[in-house]
Amino acid sequence: MSIIDEVSEAVQKGQVQAVLELLSQGLDEGIAAQQLLDDGLLHGLSLLGVRFKNNEVFVPQVLLAARALNKGTELLKPQLIEAGVSARGRAVIGTVKGDLHDIGKNLVKLMLEGAGFEVIDLGVDVPDDKFVAAVSEHQPDVLLLSALLTTTMQQQGSVIKAVADAGLREQVKIMVGGAPITPGFGAEIGADGYAPDAASAAEVATTYLAA
Repeated sequence: MSIIDEVSEAVQKGQVQAVLELLSQGLDEGIAAQQLLDDGLLHGLSLLGVRFKNNEVFVPQVLLAARALNKGTELLKPQLIEAGVSARGRAVIGTVKGDLHDIGKNLVKLMLEGAGFEVIDLGVDVPDDKFVAAVSEHQPDVLLLSALLTTTMQQQGSVIKAVADAGLREQVKIMVGGAPITPGFGAEIGADGYAPDAASAAEVATTYLAA
């Protein structure tokens, strides 16, 4: 098994120390930081994302893998900066006003990072104007809105309207998700996309980069 395959496997198992040692070994052997990132770290999290989507692994394993990915990325960051490597895309994510749920949002964030996105996380209970300000400031490719309550799902539509009123709607793709959200509801409030789970969200968001 190659070092890159070992990195991928160690990420999936959430083995932080093994990931760091393998990455260091790879760099010492002249493997490019970009290749270690793409084919090792990100590929590993992507494979785990598919297993998560198929209910073969669960939230704790994903969180451990994400920790290993983040530590590995920190180790590679100086080499990536030196090589002029930039993120594949940029996303802004947050849970809408009145909703304090963050587990689903955090999983989507991890999967987006695993797909190569730079992610700006606005947190929970985010008011409309904060989403608008973030779109204006960061100019993301995708804006992702989370709502886990039937009482807050309409707030997603309010955010989309606020982005449109600010004249920014054509600049960003907007995705919605959360337990009570359906594709039909997403279309009704003017969203560009919907995803039923974290792995699917990253897949859908990636398609907007090629658009």
